[in-house]
Amino acid sequence: MLRRRADFEALSRQGTARSTPLLVLRWLRTDRAETRIGLSTPRTIGGAVQRNRVRRRLRALMRERLERRIGPGWDLLLIARPAAGEASHAELGAAIDALLARSDIGT
Repeated sequence: MLRRRADFEALSRQGTARSTPLLVLRWLRTDRAETRIGLSTPRTIGGAVQRNRVRRRLRALMRERLERRIGPGWDLLLIARPAAGEASHAELGAAIDALLARSDIGT
C-alpha cells in the first residue's frame, strides 16, 4: 500500500490519470518488484462509515485485479468520487476495469 505523503505527491506530479464518473486512477511506472496501491476517499463521499465501506470495496476489487491484470512495478492511486458512495460493488468493479482498459497498466 502507498502510505507516505511523498509517494502520493509523486503520483500527482509525475503520474498519468484517467477517470470515470465513479473513480479517478493515477499511475506511475516504478522500478520496484511489487505494485503499490493507494486509496483516497474524500469527505464528499459521506461519513466515516460510508468512506470505509468504499475503501473496503476498492481494496477487495484491486486485490482481485492485482493478481490477474496488473504486473509488478507500478504505483497506483484510486481516488473515489462522490458518486462512489452510492455505487454497488459491481459498478465499482466495472469502473476499475474501464480505467485499467484505458491505461497502459495491464499485462
